Amino acid sequence: MRRFPAEFADLLTPKGTALLAGRHAQAGALAAPRTRFLALGGLVDARPARAVAALLDKALLPHVREMAQPIPPETIWEQTQNYAEVLPKTMRQRTAHLDNARSAAFKAASEIGLIAMLRSDSYRAFAAALAGRPLKKKYGLQAIAYGAGDYAGPHTDHHPEEPDARRGYLDMHLSFATPAVRDQYLVYAKTGHFTEMVEVTQTAGLVTAYRLPFWHYTTPLRAKPKKESDARRWVLLGTFLFADQAAR
Repeated sequence: MRRFPAEFADLLTPKGTALLAGRHAQAGALAAPRTRFLALGGLVDARPARAVAALLDKALLPHVREMAQPIPPETIWEQTQNYAEVLPKTMRQRTAHLDNARSAAFKAASEIGLIAMLRSDSYRAFAAALAGRPLKKKYGLQAIAYGAGDYAGPHTDHHPEEPDARRGYLDMHLSFATPAVRDQYLVYAKTGHFTEMVEVTQTAGLVTAYRLPFWHYTTPLRAKPKKESDARRWVLLGTFLFADQAAR
């Protein structure tokens, strides 16, 4: 693969096309009040999906920046009561926001057709089909590269200070891993406990969708033996606001 197709629909399997048209069993699933997370394989064609990680490594990896937020030591040494721990969001990954047309990452992503695909009508329509409700036309784009040992700690992605997001919004992730990856898991809460876990690297082009906010975290990526430098999971992330902000 040298370029992404102009339309996201061109990456889809017949099952993915059915979801786009609203005929899949999971179409509109995130509109259900108790459904906060979906992990769906078989929607993106595995043949081109297996080549995406290599394309992103070549074109985009030089332009992602490290984002490291370790556990602050004061969370222990400034604690004054037993069992009163408060953990802020922690993470280690490399990332690039793809909304600034002047950035090097945006230009590199444009050259391989990634921006055009992620701005295509079918990409936004696919997200709306999962959400089961209208989405605002403007949405954010980001690329994340998890290397060996990279992770995202427990967090909710709640934004109560943002009027358009405080009552909920949608994140849609497309995952593409290199062959050197052993595994990585997404763990999320159900009925108040971290009981649910999904492996997110073994399905080429896995689609995960989040109706945020809710508690979740991503485990450290594990590489195959002696493959640490080549192990990477790319996440192409779209953040969508609901057109109807009355719904949570």
